[in-house]
Amino acid sequence: MLVGMEQRDQMRAADADRETVVERLRTALNEGRLELHEFDERVAEAYRSKTYADLDRLLTDLPGVAPVSRSQLAPTPPVSPMPPPVPPAQPGTVPRWLVALWGTWAAAVGINVVIWLLVSLSTSDLVYFWPMWVAGPWGAVLLFATIGGLSRGEPQRWADKQVRRQERRRRDRY
Repeated sequence: MLVGMEQRDQMRAADADRETVVERLRTALNEGRLELHEFDERVAEAYRSKTYADLDRLLTDLPGVAPVSRSQLAPTPPVSPMPPPVPPAQPGTVPRWLVALWGTWAAAVGINVVIWLLVSLSTSDLVYFWPMWVAGPWGAVLLFATIGGLSRGEPQRWADKQVRRQERRRRDRY
């Protein structure tokens, strides 16, 4: 027995039907056919839908899914198994990155050592050198971060980020 279109429209949709519509909406979002707010609204509506007609209404202005061979989307370039080479750092980038990375550590350790010295001098007896518990663990973490960052080209990425930040500030100022 075949179900007519009108009868189908009145039939209640299942969770799997709603998930299929949400997946089609996600594909339309990825293809650029829907904006994010439209996608959010339609997904919410899909989960509230009770009948097939409610679900069909969410897809009426979207084309059917085309096979990859007939798709109008540009194919993605093949992914290279090798990571891209680390670009050489500009002169002065590494020292500036190191100062940015280690500067806070140096300031915090310096403040702790000064406090330790003041306490030691006020008691006229050297107190246990507790600043090592600030300097040691934090310094060890920074040492590993420095070695790893240098091997991955982090100073250049940091410098590029600084340039973008300055350009954004300059743009926002005017």
